[in-house]
Amino acid sequence: MSESLSFILGVIPLVALIVMILKIKTPIHYAVIISLIITLVLAGFFWKTPIQSLSMSTLYGASKGLWPIIIVILGAIYSYNLMLKTGSMDVIKNVLANISDDKRIQILLISWCFGGFLEAAAGYGTAVAIPIGILIALGFNPLKAAIASLIVNTVPTAFGAVGIPVSILAEQTGLPVRELSSMIIIQLSLFNILLPFVIVAITGNGIKAIKGVFFITLMCGVSTLIPQYFVATYLGAELPAFAGSLVSMLVTIFLAKRHKASQKEQTEQPEAEKQHYSRAALLRASAIYLLTFLFILLCSPLFPSIKNSVGQLSSVIPYALSDSQILKLKVEWLSTPGVLIIIATFIGGMIQGARMSTMLSVLWSTVVQLKNSIIAITAIVAMATVMDTSGMINDIANTLVNVTGIGYIFIAPMIGALGTFVTGSDTNSNVLFGKLQTSAATQLGIDPILLAAANTSGATGGKMISPQSIAIAVSATRMDGQSSAIMSGTLKYCAIYIIILGLKIGAMYYLFYS
Repeated sequence: MSESLSFILGVIPLVALIVMILKIKTPIHYAVIISLIITLVLAGFFWKTPIQSLSMSTLYGASKGLWPIIIVILGAIYSYNLMLKTGSMDVIKNVLANISDDKRIQILLISWCFGGFLEAAAGYGTAVAIPIGILIALGFNPLKAAIASLIVNTVPTAFGAVGIPVSILAEQTGLPVRELSSMIIIQLSLFNILLPFVIVAITGNGIKAIKGVFFITLMCGVSTLIPQYFVATYLGAELPAFAGSLVSMLVTIFLAKRHKASQKEQTEQPEAEKQHYSRAALLRASAIYLLTFLFILLCSPLFPSIKNSVGQLSSVIPYALSDSQILKLKVEWLSTPGVLIIIATFIGGMIQGARMSTMLSVLWSTVVQLKNSIIAITAIVAMATVMDTSGMINDIANTLVNVTGIGYIFIAPMIGALGTFVTGSDTNSNVLFGKLQTSAATQLGIDPILLAAANTSGATGGKMISPQSIAIAVSATRMDGQSSAIMSGTLKYCAIYIIILGLKIGAMYYLFYS
């Protein structure tokens, strides 16, 4: 099969998926199933993939979608639903409103700062699901909440889940992790500054919304970028997203309170009566999130002895594609973030006064709420696995390298975005294309760190339009059938993101490497 034909056939499932979601308005779970079937047919007939390999790849992908991805989403949305039931979410909502009743500042605090923290700690969709729920509780338009949360769940994903994407990239390519981390931060630096302005504009229906909050929005981004850069450069991949989100949260809260006091003085109006809560009430209301953070942190690479101990409670499930090729799925029964969130939710729910029968009832209703997302995510990960094992993804990427030559530098981020679009994961994109990027760098005589970092940087942009992420947003907003509206809302931002990133990486090459 010729290179051009393999490229055209390889992109058919991806094009079909986009067309069905955006143009035909097909519900995402149906669109993904149809695309999976198309992928299986193409892989079987044109890539000559044996039936055993196709079936086992599909089962492996579906299983990987269930664990750890869906279990994390279930935990995140379950925790939110239970907090609604116990009234704890009302307390958190009122506390956030007391910091600022300006929706532009609230979205910075919740989507950018808190969402970045959740991505740093857990990843796997928590940074989309939980902020959306809080924003809706605060009275935000569900569609705007979804689009904003998806847009900001880009930059932090490079170092999400305690730096796993970059750590895996370094392992795959043999490149030094600190140099990779530093390069990724440099490539994404502009978006740390721009994206807070973007979500403020989305919230306020246009660029004019920035008036009055320009400085706080700027500092929200700057206070994320500076700690990230120093931590990435001197410590590595585990802590940049933590450092950036926590410092940004402190700075934004401080400036938000000053902003609120200034507005009160200017208008000379009495401040609205606040609801005050005791320290015990605040701890009780936030118990689920505090325990979630504690459990995930303790089971992270920052505490290797604990991580290794709980990691022993695991199973390895083999999927034999052939006699010589076996995919192994490791199921960590306790240490995976989803299980930790569910455990934290049960313990926190008891602290908040929920009965066991209530917690089980809310858990079941959450499973029912997620049924379409479960179908969509298992199918999209299965599709990605089939495309990978059959060689379809590799053929697409290799064709782009061969056709573009030195111009490949400008489209290197698009390869990373393609990986995330298909798999829903920055980590998986690095596994798929990390070696390809360094191989292309060797062929073109380019520093491999530049292009390896470009893969992760581009992968962050693809996150906002990934069907997996869209499915999570649909579930969190309860906007069944609105996946096309959400994807349409993020698609233009994704295109601009990848174009700017490609131009920046091209400029870096010509200024510093050529």
